Amino acid sequence: MKQLTLSKPFTLTGKGLHTGAMVEATVMPAPEGHGYKFQRTDLEGEPVIDALAENVVSTQRGTVIARGEISVSTIEHLMAALYASGVDNALIRVNAPEVPILDGSSKLWIEAINATGLTEQKAEKDFYVVKHKIELADEATGSKILILPDDEFSVEVKVNFESPVLSNQYASMEHINEFETEIAGARTFVFVREIEPLVRAGYIKGGDLDNAIVIYDSPLSQESLDKIADTMGVEHHTVDGFGYINPKPLAHDNEPARHKLLDIIGDIALIGRPLKGKIIATKPGHGINTRMAKDIRRDIKRQDIQAPVYNPNIAPLMDNNSIREHLPHRYPFLLVDKIIDKGDNYIVGVKNVTTNEPFFLGHFPQEPVMPGVLLVEAMAQTGGLLVLSTVDEPERYSTYFMKIDNVKFRQKVVPGDTLIFHVSFMTELRRGMAVMKGRAFVGDKIVTECEFMAQIIKNK
Repeated sequence: MKQLTLSKPFTLTGKGLHTGAMVEATVMPAPEGHGYKFQRTDLEGEPVIDALAENVVSTQRGTVIARGEISVSTIEHLMAALYASGVDNALIRVNAPEVPILDGSSKLWIEAINATGLTEQKAEKDFYVVKHKIELADEATGSKILILPDDEFSVEVKVNFESPVLSNQYASMEHINEFETEIAGARTFVFVREIEPLVRAGYIKGGDLDNAIVIYDSPLSQESLDKIADTMGVEHHTVDGFGYINPKPLAHDNEPARHKLLDIIGDIALIGRPLKGKIIATKPGHGINTRMAKDIRRDIKRQDIQAPVYNPNIAPLMDNNSIREHLPHRYPFLLVDKIIDKGDNYIVGVKNVTTNEPFFLGHFPQEPVMPGVLLVEAMAQTGGLLVLSTVDEPERYSTYFMKIDNVKFRQKVVPGDTLIFHVSFMTELRRGMAVMKGRAFVGDKIVTECEFMAQIIKNK
């Protein structure tokens, strides 16, 4: 799958939830590998903030990212729309310290993205694949997030408030394609009892009945209700009983739970990559959502690329016989057993290391360790298959080492290990010269990595 960006810019204007000021946000195409970035056009130098979990500085009534003293808040609804639409790269230019709240959902963002259209880019999408259970809990709030391995991205949400109006609700999204019709229009919500302290704290100056579901679930005098309305600058409402006091009815009985699901998507987008896994959240909020995103970001930083997924039950793209047709190497120097994945600019190979390898006779008799030079050679052979896939009649060509740089050996390889090689182009193939990055994994850990240059030559 290729990375995507917008086909052209679009602009939406609306009130800021916290400042109450009119805000203009322009979402622009961006080059591959750019990710999501916010730019404050109202400040000198127009500073840019990466929309990544490590830049989250607050989660009070929304997700806030910052770089130094420069911040942008209420980014989650736009982030959810970009993520669900498959957009990998976008620059968001805003003329205020927040994104417009619009109708309190992702609906208008999704509509604008659809109207603008998407453009496919050359680079491959870089997924974060969940391979083991990830769990995070907050004992103080009872919030919990569990992420399980899955082939797709899906979310389940359970909410529970001490409220006679909004107690237990459940929402789910089995596939990201459901977001536009089932989740995007779910509005944010607030309890009447929360409004006055929020206003006193300087929040929700731009809040009204058009951009949030307002829930009345504890007795207040009409005088108190009128005072809150005056504070927020909205019309007085006579409330006869507990319930939702918006003029617009709920789109779904579980609209609040669906909005919590929307928030999770917007916050998980802060890992900087699309995720393959199933999220199960109980009583989620921006605090625990972004803590989970930060944990995943730390894992990504530890290893810039994940180990490829290897399922031995799936037939390989190239088996040993096919590899022998492309490479001139033979026993005991053919060091890749099969190819399990390949894209335009990368390839994934496998070698099963057994105790019968001839090099273990002397390296070393009492402690067999695969020589590092052979690990590099195995990656080069895998890279050779990538280079040969770019020419017609590959059996008439050979590849040769020209240069090796930045070799790192991180862990020894011993009999019984299964090596997984990921080799990718670092630059475009020019005049038969290829610069590649190779990584060798055992399990989820990198054991060796290097950069190398190879030349492809037609055999005489």
